[in-house]
Amino acid sequence: MRPYETMIVFDTSVDAQAIQISLDRALETIRSNGGTPGTIDRWGKRPLAYEVNKRKEGYYVLVEFSGESVTVDELDRILTLSDEVLRFKILRHHVRASASRVTAQA
Repeated sequence: MRPYETMIVFDTSVDAQAIQISLDRALETIRSNGGTPGTIDRWGKRPLAYEVNKRKEGYYVLVEFSGESVTVDELDRILTLSDEVLRFKILRHHVRASASRVTAQA
């Protein structure tokens, strides 16, 4: 399993309950596709860098998880179809080589 994180920007015009339901759906998608959700960091309402669908602010949530490519593909599909999501980005964390391995190569 590889470590990932996703930043999800939700539409602030929907109520908080709809945002929570959409986030729960994303977490359940991670679990049902062999992944493990990690830290969930709610950043709250923040201004967007540029307007998206005539919106000037979004509700930001950062989710860390581990999973396989199937997990990421399904999460991408679910977030794309969700009406509450303005934007999202899924990134893979790269594991750095340990200090002993780097020293041995030098």
